[in-house]
Amino acid sequence: MNQITLENVFVRKYDTTVLSGINWEINTGQHWAVIGPNGSGKTTLLDIVAGKWPVWKGKLHYGFTGPVREAIEFVPNDYSFNRIVSAGAEYYQQRFHAYEAERAPTVRAILTDQLKPVGTVNENSVHLEPSKVDHTQLEKVSALLSITHLLDHPFVTLSNGETRRMLLAKSLLKHPKILLLDNPFSGLDVHSREVLRNALSELALSGVTIIIGTIATEIPSCITHVLEMNHGSIERLSPVTDFKTTNHQSPEAFPQPDPQKLEHFGEPNFIDFETAIDLRNIKVKYNEDEILKGINWTIKKGEKWALSGANGSGKSTLLSIITADNPQRFANDYDLFDKKRGGLGASIWDIKQKIGHVSPELHLYFPKNTTVFKTIASGFFDATGIFFKKLTDVQVERVHEVAELLHVHPLIEKDFSQLSKGEQRLVLLARALVKNPPLLILDEPCQGLDTVSIEYFKSVVDSVCKTPERTLIYVSHYLNEIPSCVTRFLKLEKGEVLENK
Repeated sequence: MNQITLENVFVRKYDTTVLSGINWEINTGQHWAVIGPNGSGKTTLLDIVAGKWPVWKGKLHYGFTGPVREAIEFVPNDYSFNRIVSAGAEYYQQRFHAYEAERAPTVRAILTDQLKPVGTVNENSVHLEPSKVDHTQLEKVSALLSITHLLDHPFVTLSNGETRRMLLAKSLLKHPKILLLDNPFSGLDVHSREVLRNALSELALSGVTIIIGTIATEIPSCITHVLEMNHGSIERLSPVTDFKTTNHQSPEAFPQPDPQKLEHFGEPNFIDFETAIDLRNIKVKYNEDEILKGINWTIKKGEKWALSGANGSGKSTLLSIITADNPQRFANDYDLFDKKRGGLGASIWDIKQKIGHVSPELHLYFPKNTTVFKTIASGFFDATGIFFKKLTDVQVERVHEVAELLHVHPLIEKDFSQLSKGEQRLVLLARALVKNPPLLILDEPCQGLDTVSIEYFKSVVDSVCKTPERTLIYVSHYLNEIPSCVTRFLKLEKGEVLENK
């Protein structure tokens, strides 16, 4: 039985044709992986199937009865789409504020639709209808996704990976016939990826059709067929058994950065220090939850570190102390760039001027309605896409140089919102590099990138970090994403240092 049929479908976005001549049948019992390079149209194809974007030409037919929105559940690769989460997560630093954790809804309240309006002062003034979510089903889905222990936690205190599992749980509680997931493994630790793979296998066995946008190396065992996208068209449709026998398992000759373009980087700015970071007994607590439990970490100028740990281990919170995004930094003892807590009288901007930073949270909250040029240029001022200073000729030239280095120069006049998630991530990486900072903090920088882009970006990081004047903190759940320049490792577990070598 055909559940969904696309016949010669064309799709336009922002006066540009982004999908062309799509012919695809999704039959009962089939489970599909949609793969392809950044900007190939994977997410747009999922949007079309979910009924979230109109077809320009061609036909889209559903072979089931009833409303599409009740049969199909789409879990995007970020959670900005979610009305509940976006209403309760209004700005980038919010998850690091203790008072926000106190007023934010719990995971249980979100999953059971027991939410009071944002800003409610008198809790007794709001009457909520009894939840329609069955308690037994809630416990079953929570166990399936290993979030039972998080049910009574404020959702703003969750890690990126934990939030993804929470929103997937919310989708499953709607009992969809077809489940669409866009890059669901991105940002998950080893354990969480295994939890998700097992969950998808159970759902497939229960009769739910799985359609997943992913990369070639993250195709779960429940998948029966593979659709390969390229330049907005279907390049190949095949059973997964045929896909695995092709040359996808062979290493590719990955491109390398142009040495002439790398020459422009040279020595970083603001290098008059010996110790980049000296953290002493760092503690962070929200209500009764201890997120960091006495972290000690010294990073000398020029050292290249990998920071690792499971989802919820405290990595992002620790980095928020360093980047001056966490208000609890004032209650802790540390030096940045040889100066106590950033230096007497030093502002948050003095600290940020020396740091190039990218993270999943920054990507989530970054303003979308600005051009790629302005997005990259905002890195000079540590603004989020909007700035009011006139760029110098040198700065304008620098924006173009970094855009070319990361292969996003053809997108320079486009709006950030018009790019694929992978292209957006490359633009934010260019933003982190544009001011040539002495400290790079790259928190899961390769999320959403295809294999070629990952390898290319690693080579760029290796090249710009060759100088002993550049310091690096690199976070990833994948060992193959860590650049070869990294020589030191710090691993966290439940807010404590597990390894420091």
